[in-house]
Amino acid sequence: MGTEFKVVQDQEFGYLRVDPLPAQKEVEKFYSDEFYSVKYKSFNDSSLDAQKESREFYEANWQNALYECQRHFGTLKEKTVFDIGFGFAQALLYFRKQGLSVSGLEPSPEGVEYARSQGLDVYHSGIEDFSCVGSKRFDIVTVFNVMEHLRKPAETLCKIKRELLKPKGILVVDVPNEFNDFQLVGNEEFNLKKWWICPPGHINYFSASSLKATLEKCGYQVLRMESSFPIEIFLLMGDLYIGDGKKGRECHNKRVNFERLMRKHGKKEKLKEFYRSLAELDLGRQVVAWALNKA
Repeated sequence: MGTEFKVVQDQEFGYLRVDPLPAQKEVEKFYSDEFYSVKYKSFNDSSLDAQKESREFYEANWQNALYECQRHFGTLKEKTVFDIGFGFAQALLYFRKQGLSVSGLEPSPEGVEYARSQGLDVYHSGIEDFSCVGSKRFDIVTVFNVMEHLRKPAETLCKIKRELLKPKGILVVDVPNEFNDFQLVGNEEFNLKKWWICPPGHINYFSASSLKATLEKCGYQVLRMESSFPIEIFLLMGDLYIGDGKKGRECHNKRVNFERLMRKHGKKEKLKEFYRSLAELDLGRQVVAWALNKA
C-alpha cells in the first residue's frame, strides 16, 4: 500500500482490519485496474481460469448457497438474485441455469464485458455504489469474497439491506475465515509470516463469530452459518502448500474428493452439519452466512 500498517480490531463491530485503511481511490483503482492482472493471478481465485479449472468445487458452493435459500423460501421459482462483485459471472451463469432471474454489479471492465457477452443484464459500477440499480429489489443478494476488500463493510451491509434486498429477502455472505487456529498454528510452526494479511487485496479479516456479530448489529437475523473444509489442516500434517502451487493443487484436490465422496454416498446433510459445527469453532477456510432482512 506504500504505507506502514497494523491489524487492529474494529471497535464497533469486532472484526479485524488493517490500520490505517487505504484511501477509497486506491481501493477502487486496485479492483478496476489490477485485480485481474497477471500480477495477482495466483492470489485471485475469482479469475475465469481458476473458476473454470475448479468448476465442480465452485458449483457445489453455489448449489449450497441456493439450497439454504430454497429451504427458507420453499421454492426458488421466479426468485431474483443480485450478485455484488460478480467477477467473471460464473455464479450468475450457474444461478441462471437453475431458473433464477439474475443480475449483478462489478467494477472491473473485463468482468462486465464477459458477463454481457453471455447475455447477462449487469451493471458496471463501484463495488459499494448501488445507485445504478434504481428502485429494483431482489429476493437474494449474494456477496462472495467481497467483504474482506471493503473499507467500510458494515456500512455496505446496511446499504444492501436498504437499497437492494426485499423485505424477508436473504443475504448470502461468503468470506475467508482468517486468524483461525489452524492458520495460526501453521504460521507459528513454519514461520509463514501471516501470509493471509495482504492489503490492498484484503483489508478486513473476519471469523464466523465476528461476521455473525456484524450482521446482527446491521439489523439482520442470521439464519445459518457454515464453514468450508479447513484446508490449513494440511499444514499441520506437513503439507506446506503456502507458496507451492503444485502442493496447493494437491491439497485442494483432496478437499474436493472428500466432499465429492460424502455427497456421492448420501452424506450431504452430515457434511453440512460438520461445516456448521466448524463455524461454531471459528474453524474452516471460508465462512458463509445466510441472513434475513427483517424489514
